Amino acid sequence: MTGWEALEEELGHWARGNRQAAFWWRDDDAVVPGPGLVRLLDLAAAQESPLALAVIPAGTGVALSRELAERGQDCAVLQHGLAHENLAPAGAKKCELVDLPGQAEALATARLRLAELFGGRFLPVLVPPWNRIHERLVPRLGACGFSGLSTFMPRAQPEAAPGLRRVNCHVDLMRWRPERRFAGEAETLEQICRQLSGRRSAVLDPAEPCGILTHHLVHDSACWAFLARLLETLKRHAGACMLSVPAVFGRQVFGPAEGAGP
Repeated sequence: MTGWEALEEELGHWARGNRQAAFWWRDDDAVVPGPGLVRLLDLAAAQESPLALAVIPAGTGVALSRELAERGQDCAVLQHGLAHENLAPAGAKKCELVDLPGQAEALATARLRLAELFGGRFLPVLVPPWNRIHERLVPRLGACGFSGLSTFMPRAQPEAAPGLRRVNCHVDLMRWRPERRFAGEAETLEQICRQLSGRRSAVLDPAEPCGILTHHLVHDSACWAFLARLLETLKRHAGACMLSVPAVFGRQVFGPAEGAGP
């Protein structure tokens, strides 16, 4: 059985049970509307797929805001840290949000800037660079105006802190070590099937949608082709649905970010 056949079989289990496997799609490291991002947005529009763009506040500006406004498609903006800068001590895993003095205040200021740039398209959801954040920062995010947090791997509980909804990604299309490349069709489909099977049997939290993680800046042709086929499969199959990003984070519609600061 091929990986695609296995995915069809798994989705068939959901459909026969009158259920749908819920997915959401997050793409990291957005800054400006370059060729990769334009291709990503075109693909999302062609497949009528909701998309969450994790945007780096320090590098973005009016160009991306205008690009999204002109398109009018179902695309939400989340906050991808501050500047995607590694501030971890030497020898530690890469991390920007390490709880340095003033970092919570900087996150709140960056959140307000993104809300001004992207208006109602922006959701106050923090996506830490490298999917890492110091545990002492997490309970302070609500006071910074955030209502959501997204990292990687199945969540331990629906809230990372009181009032802070946690919805993670689970399947990364890229393999980062020992070299950066597409993870491969077979491996990626196996991961998706494992996530869905875990939810169907309640081994994993069935209320957390399966998060697909992409990185438009580094996709090769095989990765783009896989992503297009995956989105098309999920779009047509009765056993799958791609959720809008506001719904993923407990909102029915896009709306302005809330809160002024820490």
